[in-house]
Amino acid sequence: MDSKVESIQFDCNRGCTVQRDEESGELNCVYREGCCKLKDHDWLHGVSQPEYRDIFEVRFKNTRKGFYINASGQNVKLGDLVVVEAATGHDLGIVTLEGPVVGKQMQSKGVDPTKSEFKKIYRRARAFDIEKWQEAIAREQETMIKARRLAAELGLEMKIGDVEFQGDGTKAIFYYIADGRVDFRQLIKVYAEEFRIRIEMKQIGARQEAGLIGGLGVCGRELCCANYVTNFQSISTSAARVQDLSLNPQKLAGQCGKLKCCLNYEVATYMDAQSRLPKVTEPLQFEDGPAYLVKTDILKELMYFSYDKHSLSEIYPLDAEEVRNVQEMNAEGIKPESLKLEPEPSKPEFISAVGDDSISRFDNTDRRRKRRRAKPDNGRRRAEGGRDAAAKTTERVEGGREAAAKTSGRDQRRDARPSDRRDGRRGEGRGDARSDRSSGKARGNRGEAPRAEAPKPSE
Repeated sequence: MDSKVESIQFDCNRGCTVQRDEESGELNCVYREGCCKLKDHDWLHGVSQPEYRDIFEVRFKNTRKGFYINASGQNVKLGDLVVVEAATGHDLGIVTLEGPVVGKQMQSKGVDPTKSEFKKIYRRARAFDIEKWQEAIAREQETMIKARRLAAELGLEMKIGDVEFQGDGTKAIFYYIADGRVDFRQLIKVYAEEFRIRIEMKQIGARQEAGLIGGLGVCGRELCCANYVTNFQSISTSAARVQDLSLNPQKLAGQCGKLKCCLNYEVATYMDAQSRLPKVTEPLQFEDGPAYLVKTDILKELMYFSYDKHSLSEIYPLDAEEVRNVQEMNAEGIKPESLKLEPEPSKPEFISAVGDDSISRFDNTDRRRKRRRAKPDNGRRRAEGGRDAAAKTTERVEGGREAAAKTSGRDQRRDARPSDRRDGRRGEGRGDARSDRSSGKARGNRGEAPRAEAPKPSE
């Protein structure tokens, strides 16, 4: 199973998967909708209209599409690889739309089915046609690299963005990007001698190049130019000013290096909302001072004022109607009491890009608080441990002193024993008791323990 999956090649430029059958050795190409650029959903599936029964939409590489009529008499359906008519030779494409939705597509493209002459679908592609088509596709990358090198050698200020071979391999379309007019007559001759094919040069813009390449935008979705946008309108920074956006070129520019197409999507909505907002050219006058306009929420029609035009710490929202009323009162020489009579100052409900991109926004603050609270306990434990260690050290010192006192007492007793023997060996009864008492009193006066309580000396 894994070997079969590894043998499948995904051609996202043409919206199909290619796999060679191990038994027969033939190439199998299957239409894959998820890879298609400018994919259209057939929302009229199941509806029949006889006038669009034989008209199909056929797609080629990237965003190139066309409408063709079925003149073969074969049963052509969605997802079939078909051989179609071309200016010279024939081409191979994939059927992506059929039925009444083709009429809606032609209407959106400005194609009149009653007056237009459609090119023909010759037949469904055979194994030989697919093999030749794949051989031509394999030459595209190498041809594009050589074409760029040859254009640079001739000193032409142009960039070869993409190369598309025709299905029969006899012709190639070179898509190039240039700021101005380029005289590429000499370049076409060099290309014809180098590649031995018919050459067609087609100029595209930076936005069209991004649509050919494809990719994901900062919003996380597929690029609009690769998804559905075909008519590129001019975009200026005035669209960003209307929407109160920061004029940062890095944020306003797309992957093509131009201004994002989505800047034009909500311009009409913002302009309609701005028409209902009053124009504030000077601060509003109140009894406690002038209030300056610092922020405007265009869609909510809220205007935020502050007594300090250089600070956003305390701002007060007013809707458009309240601002008009204050302006009328100021025109009559009347000053309202104060904005501070509101319950509490509120901040504008918007999030800056810095807050969105903060890497610590998902951190758990409760754990930090617990750790901070645990620090004093750890210090107290350490202090208590230090006190216990000091107490143990004191006990050891006192124990050492007591041991030294006991040792000195034993030495004194050893010195007193010979005198006791010389004074009286008369008897061990009464004389020994008196000597013991006298020695005990002497030891008591010196602060020593009696002999009976002293421990035995260690050997």
